[in-house]
Amino acid sequence: MPGSAHIVSDVMTHTVVAVGREAPFKEIVRTLEQWRVSALPVLEGEGRVIGVVSEADLLPKEEFRDSDPARVAQLRDLSGIAKAGAVTADELMTSPAITVHAGATLAEAARIMTHKRVKRLPVVDEEGRLEGIVSRADLLKVFLRPDDDIEEEVRREVVTHLFPAEGEIVRVSVNEGVVTLTGRVKEAVLIPAAARLIRAIEGVVDFDNQLTAAPHTAQRQ
Repeated sequence: MPGSAHIVSDVMTHTVVAVGREAPFKEIVRTLEQWRVSALPVLEGEGRVIGVVSEADLLPKEEFRDSDPARVAQLRDLSGIAKAGAVTADELMTSPAITVHAGATLAEAARIMTHKRVKRLPVVDEEGRLEGIVSRADLLKVFLRPDDDIEEEVRREVVTHLFPAEGEIVRVSVNEGVVTLTGRVKEAVLIPAAARLIRAIEGVVDFDNQLTAAPHTAQRQ
């Protein structure tokens, strides 16, 4: 019922710096510094994403510079040992890349980031070609939505549909993304439904239910 959810293409960065799989170590470092980013997609062919190289992939070069790790340590960090000797993006990158499509919802992108423990996702088309990149900060932009916009959507998409009965007066207020409904309704069973719909609206931080049920109706939480 609430308006269409924002999708990744609404918030992603469209201009993305990337490197090829043969890019040397120092070129990667220079590119990260120049563009002030912490990771780069690695491309091959016609822009197909094959991996991501990040600062974390580069650090083993420094970590193991002056050490001769014991056998146990080597077995525990075989990946780090291997990357310490890597000199190209192909050897350094994490592959396959964890990606997302431009049409995915922000919630879907957030779940991928959380489950995979990554800070950003290359955005790819159906053939795996790079279209942009989306970061944690991009996903949080939705919470910059003005309170007035949220209030109007709650009133139009939730209150009007769920509480249209004559004699029902439901007031909507929004403060710092927290939506409050006050008033009296005839169908208390609809209050939990209203809560679910309101929390699904983008930009909503929380819902504060101050609705009361008409005397003949027992409120159900």
